[in-house]
Amino acid sequence: MKIAVCDDEKNIRAYLISLIKKQDAKCSIVEYASAKEYLSDGKEYDLVFLDIELDGLGVDMDGMELARRIRGMDAIRQPVIIFVTGYETYVYDAFDVGAFQYLVKPVEEQKFAEVFGRAKARLLSEQTLPETRQYRKRLMIQCAGEGRAILLNDIYYMESQNHAIVLHLKDGNPAGKGKLEYYGKIGDLEKELEGQFYRIHRGYLINLFYVEGYDRTEVRMANGDKLLLSRYKYHGFVQAYMDYISEEDE
Repeated sequence: MKIAVCDDEKNIRAYLISLIKKQDAKCSIVEYASAKEYLSDGKEYDLVFLDIELDGLGVDMDGMELARRIRGMDAIRQPVIIFVTGYETYVYDAFDVGAFQYLVKPVEEQKFAEVFGRAKARLLSEQTLPETRQYRKRLMIQCAGEGRAILLNDIYYMESQNHAIVLHLKDGNPAGKGKLEYYGKIGDLEKELEGQFYRIHRGYLINLFYVEGYDRTEVRMANGDKLLLSRYKYHGFVQAYMDYISEEDE
């Protein structure tokens, strides 16, 4: 489970993170001090703890406005939002933006555990639905100063080049080009997209959906490109590919 904690008070972020770590859940946690930081990062999350009275730090955007911005991103997977607030008067506004629940400061440990448990159950139930499976999602990136959502099924493979990632895309994709380059680390994407994508070489992360053939030294993609297959990755790739095909046939 990927979790974001967005609050302008460092001590509150630390407290919420400590409560999350006490729960029975395998998760990664990223903290943000402002709406600008969250939006600039461009990452997807399963669960977001969001301070309503968030200080924009130069950006005219509190937590409520950030939630509206998140909900306006209908092209990407929507997170479960839990508001953290010092004032109960914001409760009705919270539900207007599809908040799952709210917690009033100071947050009680038992109340937190109850709300977290329900959010976790909600996420687990969503993962069983076909439309929320990994290969249905989009990749959110920052390119040329703007956030962009790219369908995973529009990506043949990703290539690492000089601290940048080059997406090799299908014709007719919204990006309008066969390639799209942006700053990023392929290692981060390898973890994020595990299941539909597999890293066959330190420079290539491929979409298993578009594999047309392979041998011990290369993988042939649906766009005709032949990519080098590391001999250390061969057995892992074959297993991942077989697992993916089996899952597709279910």
